[in-house]
Amino acid sequence: MSRLSRPDARIVAVVAALGALAPLVMLVVWRRQDLLGVVLALLCVLLTMVAGVAVSAARQGDDPEPADRPAAGPPELMPYGLDADTLDALDSRDALRAVHERRRGPGGLSAR
Repeated sequence: MSRLSRPDARIVAVVAALGALAPLVMLVVWRRQDLLGVVLALLCVLLTMVAGVAVSAARQGDDPEPADRPAAGPPELMPYGLDADTLDALDSRDALRAVHERRRGPGGLSAR
């Protein structure tokens, strides 16, 4: 079974926008107020939404991924050496204050 390549998001956006334009023109010209008019209106809305999502995907694909993205690392590189489990365990303000005071150097200044 062969795999089909995915079309570019810009192409999908253009095709969906042109596809949404056709039912809109038919609605305006025919002025139908029956089931066919409702179906054309829903088709127009659906194709407009597809075009909007495709434009959003094209914009997101253009933005490069940040190279210096912070990742979860060893505790010594994390701020204050605390992780989520430690913060969950520390539920009192006194315990948090003790951690902050322990991280401060002599004279009350932070080591950072």
